[in-house]
Amino acid sequence: MAISHDEVKYIAGLARLTLTDEEINLYAQQLNDILGYIDQLNELDVDNVEPMSHVLDIINVMREDKHLPSLTRKEVMANAPDHDNIHFKVPRVVKG
Repeated sequence: MAISHDEVKYIAGLARLTLTDEEINLYAQQLNDILGYIDQLNELDVDNVEPMSHVLDIINVMREDKHLPSLTRKEVMANAPDHDNIHFKVPRVVKG
């Protein structure tokens, strides 16, 4: 399956990209090269290969979840540079 110049233009349009003719030719060639490498995978004999989720035989080791007490509001507000004892105060970033 080859990628045509029209398909590259279509994909560029979806991505809101404006491409020159040189870029369209370049990207079409690069995409076709990538698809060529992918087609090479079809030549492999994988009949006796077991499906796997990872190439390495590893297992994730996770710690046990533990319920820990939360900080009190006073402790949290003590770390805030500016607050009103209920809310954090931050500089305005939206004009209104």
